[in-house]
Amino acid sequence: MKKMIIASTSTIHGSSYLEYLLPTLKTFFKGAKTILFIPYARPSGISYNEYTTLANKTFAKINISVTGIHEFENPIDAIQNAEAIFTGGGNTFELVNQLYKNDILSTLKEVIENGTPYLGTSAGSNICGVNMMNTNDMPIVYPPSFTTLVCIPFNINAHYLDPIKGSTHMGETRETRIKEFHVFNETPVLGLREGSWLEVLGDAIFLRGKLTARWFEKDKETRNLELGSLKFDV
Repeated sequence: MKKMIIASTSTIHGSSYLEYLLPTLKTFFKGAKTILFIPYARPSGISYNEYTTLANKTFAKINISVTGIHEFENPIDAIQNAEAIFTGGGNTFELVNQLYKNDILSTLKEVIENGTPYLGTSAGSNICGVNMMNTNDMPIVYPPSFTTLVCIPFNINAHYLDPIKGSTHMGETRETRIKEFHVFNETPVLGLREGSWLEVLGDAIFLRGKLTARWFEKDKETRNLELGSLKFDV
């Protein structure tokens, strides 16, 4: 049975890395002593070692140690033997590129579907959907495919921002870009606001945190989804 936390962000304003999620993660990862960390997204271009150290420092607060997947000779074996897995945020294009390059996307999906607890933040959440086409990131590399884990039947737009009333900014809003996506694609999109996350338990999906999420479907009216169980037709 799937057991996932799919979070919009790792850090909210005024808190340290993953601090706002730690009470939830302490329960979510109960029983796990180690977490396999996938640092491929490299936020701000930091190294895998730097990123893993950051994650390890945070999880030490709940007595869990973190090891980066890059430290293993065989990344497939690392995923298959992991007690739990965390994929951090950064650039989704590079994350997906490395998942394909290391031939671990299908293995990652398999262990998640079989119940290995999974945490994704930002880019690590984007890959949980049908494809990565609703990321906000720059295409700094060209992955072999935009298809991702398909562990949930819709796409994630992390860090979702609402239009600001009275703003003189003339660029596209997130809603505009998602509507452009739906001109050519059928996949529903969930805009996850900062500090919100999805909890996935088997086929049940729950919206957690303090904020509603924005739901987009092709040729349908956009709406807010309230906290709790997500009910939608796909």
